[in-house]
Amino acid sequence: MNRKERRRLSKLNRRGGRAGRNAQGGAAAEAAFVPAALQQALTFLQAGQPKEAWALYRRVLSVQPDHPEALNLGGVAAFQSGRAKPGLKLVRAAVAAQPRYVDAHNNLGNMLKASGQLDGAEAAYRAALEIEPGYVDAHYNLGIVLEARAKPDRAEAAYRRALELRPDFFAAWFNLGNALKTLGNLDEAMASYRRALELRPDQAEAHNNLGSTLRELERFDEAEAAYRRALEITPDFPDAHYNLGIVLQERKRLDEAWAAYEAALAIDPEHAGALVNLGYTLQQSGRLDDAVAAYRRAIAVAPHDIPGTHINLGDLYLQRGDPRAALEVCRAYLEVRPGDSGVLAFQAIVLDELGARDELRALVDFDRLIRMTRVTAAQGFSGLAAFNAALAEHVLAHPTLVYAPASHATRQGKHSGELLVEPRGPVAVLEDVIREAVADYRRALPVEPGHPFLAKRPKRYRLTAWAVVLQAQGHQIPHNHPSAWLSGVYYVKLPDIVRAPGQGPAGWIEFGRPPEHFHGTVEPEVRAFQPEEGLMLLFPSYFYHRTVPFESAQTRISIAFDVVPEG
Repeated sequence: MNRKERRRLSKLNRRGGRAGRNAQGGAAAEAAFVPAALQQALTFLQAGQPKEAWALYRRVLSVQPDHPEALNLGGVAAFQSGRAKPGLKLVRAAVAAQPRYVDAHNNLGNMLKASGQLDGAEAAYRAALEIEPGYVDAHYNLGIVLEARAKPDRAEAAYRRALELRPDFFAAWFNLGNALKTLGNLDEAMASYRRALELRPDQAEAHNNLGSTLRELERFDEAEAAYRRALEITPDFPDAHYNLGIVLQERKRLDEAWAAYEAALAIDPEHAGALVNLGYTLQQSGRLDDAVAAYRRAIAVAPHDIPGTHINLGDLYLQRGDPRAALEVCRAYLEVRPGDSGVLAFQAIVLDELGARDELRALVDFDRLIRMTRVTAAQGFSGLAAFNAALAEHVLAHPTLVYAPASHATRQGKHSGELLVEPRGPVAVLEDVIREAVADYRRALPVEPGHPFLAKRPKRYRLTAWAVVLQAQGHQIPHNHPSAWLSGVYYVKLPDIVRAPGQGPAGWIEFGRPPEHFHGTVEPEVRAFQPEEGLMLLFPSYFYHRTVPFESAQTRISIAFDVVPEG
């Protein structure tokens, strides 16, 4: 509860005893206790004693059933005491009794947010802000809900508004950093975390998140220092140990990485991420039996939450020359999570190892499942060349464009964050083109119950898009998009060597080749497509794909996108 709300509550205390007073003796005497009871209940609530507060608010409400403060804070006390439904009912009654009671709207939002009712929470915070546009906490809380609803660009705006009103708001700086990192705006995320740490240097979580941003920027020394600072402040911080392990593992300091993961697990034995990465570190070190045990422990902790665990375990079986065991791992996972793009992609490798080319070709059907669309016009532009020129300008000036983030497939090139955020500029037109192409793709798909991709398509989805900018020797290593159902790429600008006929596959997109770190031994069947400016390709997200390196001083710009299932 903030100071402003306490000031409001004091005002309500001063006037709260007026409503519903009965001049007759017993009722008047009973009502006389209300101001003192409200003050004591507030003291209990602020002291973290909601049950005691709830008992007093109930007594007040028995005398004055429509008392706004008792309804509002009585609802909060009930909710915090584990009585969620009565608590929500009371706060809603407070809003009904006094529609401009801004703190009640904010509290209703907090309770709905805690209950997972994010649509209602967002509406409550917006109602509070209609009444009082300068209500800092409502802007901040709205940002949290928008982040949870996968709207980081809108969350960013909410946090920035809160910071305009209260520049020393640590939590808003911290959460702004999180939203910016999600958007891929790594430089600004780093600056936001640093500002938060200026306000509160002893915040281990801010050091930890700063470290993750630095790691993404491949500033590994600084990232390691940030994680170690977090651990100086909070030695029993399992995520900081885990993240430190990732940096050490990326730098091939495997013994130190192993120790960091073990430290995380000593604090949190069910830290699934640490178990998975411990397994991979052991696998890299040749300790295969220990790696299997770590992967099995991770699966026991989170059976289907981290598909990478099953993929790593399956790859270990490939390493041991046992592709049938690897296939069983895939099938066991897909029975529970059919259509998972990451596991389907790995299953394709396993089928190749088993010589099951017919089954593989049905799963990775280049001819049927890759669709080409040629864009010839764009609304509001004189022609395709003008549209692509506007897209290229927008991409190259985008604030999220950074050099080869560590967690992405781009090498010797730049990668942007989310493009479907304001100001969208010409990307708004491209979004309409993409959605139309996705709708055409869905309509053209046959329904085949036995096929993991064709059997089911998402009823609802969200679209996400980003840009890749490559120059000499720039490329993308083989990868897939495990969180999506359908993916695609639109070609904005191409070097002469890529679009010229007879030059070979330099700069082309190639499908079917798995990443090098897997232990497959069979040369895969692949299919390469020559990009064209204005060409859009759509394909299942589990298809491994890469960009073939090319040599040119000219720039290659593409915009990739994912169709991510929702609900």
